[in-house]
Amino acid sequence: MSTPHTFVKARLPTPIGPMLVVTDERDQLRALDWEEYEARMHRLLRLHYGARGVTLTDGKAPLAVRGPLEAYFDGELGAIEPVVVETGGTEFQRSVWAALRGIPAGETLSYGALAAKIARPTAVRAVGLANGANPVGVVVPCHRVIGANASLTGYAGGVERKRWLLSHEGVS
Repeated sequence: MSTPHTFVKARLPTPIGPMLVVTDERDQLRALDWEEYEARMHRLLRLHYGARGVTLTDGKAPLAVRGPLEAYFDGELGAIEPVVVETGGTEFQRSVWAALRGIPAGETLSYGALAAKIARPTAVRAVGLANGANPVGVVVPCHRVIGANASLTGYAGGVERKRWLLSHEGVS
């Protein structure tokens, strides 16, 4: 049985709607989602830490996370790169999420290219599932993954948000 965690949940206004930011006692980002998807965020936290593994308390996001997110939405696209992320998930999922962080702002990759990047070229579907289970969107930029035909495939925060994020980063 895993040790219970207590994390702080904060709300952060953004140009595309209120964002929920979950951090731990070391100011590490544990989850990030859009306010209307709070139920999904709780489901992912349960998957990563167990049914009784997390208690959330309302509070303020630490400056180490809030500052870079605000700067990102103000146009400093690289500001989120140093945000420290700590996630659960499988080793495979964490490898996908690490590869996502390697996609620079303003660039996109297909699921196939992302699978090849982690040396698992036949794992395209598994990469897609790991991408969809990403608990810290925007900072771990799953929105930068697109379909093989350059289509905007699904995004947990909605395709319109994905379109906005990519446009914000200079992707046409």
